[in-house]
Amino acid sequence: MATNNPSVTPVIWLLTDNKPGHRNQLKGLGNRLRVKAGASLFWISTQDTKVPLWRALLAIPPSLDPSLPQPDLVIAAGSGTHRLLLSLRRRRNAKTLVIMKPSFPRQWVDGAIIPAHDGVAQDQKTLITEGAINTVTPLARVTDKPEALLLLGGPSAHFDWDDDVILGQVAHLIGEYPEWRWTITSSRRTPEALVTKIDEFSSAKISVVTPEQTHENWLNHQIAASRAIWVTPDSMSMVCEAATSGVPTGLFQLPEHSGSRVANGILELVKAGYVARWSDHAAVMVGKTGQKKALWEADRAADWVIQRWLAPDTQKRSKPKRGSS
Repeated sequence: MATNNPSVTPVIWLLTDNKPGHRNQLKGLGNRLRVKAGASLFWISTQDTKVPLWRALLAIPPSLDPSLPQPDLVIAAGSGTHRLLLSLRRRRNAKTLVIMKPSFPRQWVDGAIIPAHDGVAQDQKTLITEGAINTVTPLARVTDKPEALLLLGGPSAHFDWDDDVILGQVAHLIGEYPEWRWTITSSRRTPEALVTKIDEFSSAKISVVTPEQTHENWLNHQIAASRAIWVTPDSMSMVCEAATSGVPTGLFQLPEHSGSRVANGILELVKAGYVARWSDHAAVMVGKTGQKKALWEADRAADWVIQRWLAPDTQKRSKPKRGSS
């Protein structure tokens, strides 16, 4: 039986396609539910569980590990998890939640958490977030040490990528603030030519790190050691991770594609004061960006989930009547 008992730990299944961005959102929300509701988290990879379309449409679940406890809530992120989520939607006493705009009608599941840039209106079953949920926790105190983190992405459908423009802005920062220590990290999307040029910056005060040299918690640790962060705007997840930390964050300047929802979403983060434009780089470096609060959407989403499904009084109301299936 599902827990549905306020004295028992809620059981949550996290359905993952193992793409880093999707897994990061699940982990961010799951971590807050574990802290705030004492939830037990169980990861299920869709790479190990293939679901034919007919099972998804008929809500007939596939065979899963029999040692898995019955879930109170099933959360999925990424289109590769949708078939498995839909196959589980009639599982007894379990609620279903999708992160990001799904490829199916939202009324098929119990709830959705969707970033504002996807253009979906909030309703009773939908929470709209400012940007993407992530695993970063706002820092209680930003370091006084002059250390900066530079996060470089790559070509995307939302901005006109230009290696030389990014290289010039990186060189400008390093030249303007020679007393600072810099950590520059590329991503899997960063062009090889730019990676090669950035590597030439390596020195006693400049560390250049590739994705292969990092581990799962590397970014969180590096953010916590930084007094300023600079991010290319092509990745909403990178921008939101930096903004969530509360560390003064600036965006490298790239021309955005007109009509891009991601570009518009990042513009809203700028307007809200969570991140600063390249033209305000001096304010970022002295820590005067005007940011009033951190962008902690994982925590806000966890509160929403708990209020809807995991709070003791909610569980009592949702407990099936005697004799119901």
